[in-house]
Amino acid sequence: MSALLITGTGIRVGKTRVACALARALAAAGRRVVAIKPVETGCAGGTAAEEDGARLAAATGQAAPREALFRFAAPLVPALAAEREDATIDLDAVMLRIEELRDDADVLLIEGAGGLLSPLAWEWSVVELARNLGAAVLVVGVDGLGVINHALLTLSALELAGLPVAGLVLTPPEAADASTGTNAAAVARVSGLDRVLALTDLGDDGAAALAPVLGWMEQPAE
Repeated sequence: MSALLITGTGIRVGKTRVACALARALAAAGRRVVAIKPVETGCAGGTAAEEDGARLAAATGQAAPREALFRFAAPLVPALAAEREDATIDLDAVMLRIEELRDDADVLLIEGAGGLLSPLAWEWSVVELARNLGAAVLVVGVDGLGVINHALLTLSALELAGLPVAGLVLTPPEAADASTGTNAAAVARVSGLDRVLALTDLGDDGAAALAPVLGWMEQPAE
């Protein structure tokens, strides 16, 4: 069983689109995939098809979970959103649930909330979750101005945490700027990471575009 955490350089960078496309690519390669969003905020009262957790489930076709493990209404970082509802997100409880769900899968995909260090609870973030799962980390950012700094900060935090990096995927921006198309090479040059993929188009389901990531998952970078 391999495990991969998909995190972002920030919010609205395309983590869910990449995670769904990767799930479809893995399924096409004959792998059994379970994709989980541990915590999601900004949720409606009932399960909405457009929520990240539901989109992940639709991409894999999994029976469970069909939504994020913890869902909160406030569009805030999870620790604050949970606090608004007098709820506690316990790392051990999350780990126990994930371990139950991963038993019948070849690959476990975990999508974080926001950026790498966004607190899921005041005591932990997805860093601790990835460490406990033995997961490699795929970083997602938008191929636009500012991503070089954000990507390097995220990669530095992963190095400090001792977590293996699968690679970096840059998604196409809504509107290209002068940096679009140059950021991947710049990040690789500064960081030394040669697993940087700049997407120009995810296509209909994104599976073909994410094919290089399957190779990265076999042997994460140090």
